[in-house]
Amino acid sequence: MTDTPANPTLRFAFADSTLGRLLVAGTPHGLCALLIGDDAGTLRADLSRRFPRAVIEPATAEFDAMLAQAVAQVEQPHRIFSLPLAPHGTAFQQRVWQALRDLAPGKTTSYAQVAAQIQAPKAYRAVAQACGANPLAVVIPCHRVVGGDGALSGYRWGVARKAELLRREQAA
Repeated sequence: MTDTPANPTLRFAFADSTLGRLLVAGTPHGLCALLIGDDAGTLRADLSRRFPRAVIEPATAEFDAMLAQAVAQVEQPHRIFSLPLAPHGTAFQQRVWQALRDLAPGKTTSYAQVAAQIQAPKAYRAVAQACGANPLAVVIPCHRVVGGDGALSGYRWGVARKAELLRREQAA
C-alpha cells in the first residue's frame, strides 16, 4: 500500500512524560497525532480509530527528533512548537485548531469566544466537539479553552491534565 491522503503511512512511538504515556505519530508531512493517556494499548487503539485506513508502523531512528520535541512540548507547554504539523480534520476543525494555536500561552478563552473568532458565533458546541477531536494534545492547545464562566470544563485528556498544563503555562 502506498502513502496517499486516503491511505497515509504513519510512524509512531511511545514516550513517558510527567502527564502520562504519550503516543506520537507522524507522516512525511508532519506530526499528525500526540495522544496522552495511561496505557499504551489504549493509545494505540485510539490512533487506529482516528486513522482507520492508515498504514501504521513503528517509528525508526529518524523519528527521534520529533518524539523529543513532542515530549518537550508536553513538559513545557508555553514553548512554541516548531515541527511541521499534519492534523487530520474537517475544514471547520482546522479553523478552530488554528484559532487555538493563535492564543498565547497562559491565556484562556471560551468556546463561545472561539466560535466568534472564527466567524461562527452560534457554533460554540461545534467548537467543543472540534476540541474533543483534536489529535495533537498540547500542540493544538485545547487545554486553553474553559467554560463561559471561566471554570475548567471537559478536556479530552482529563481535567487534571488540563489544570496542570495551564498551571505550567501561567508559571512560565
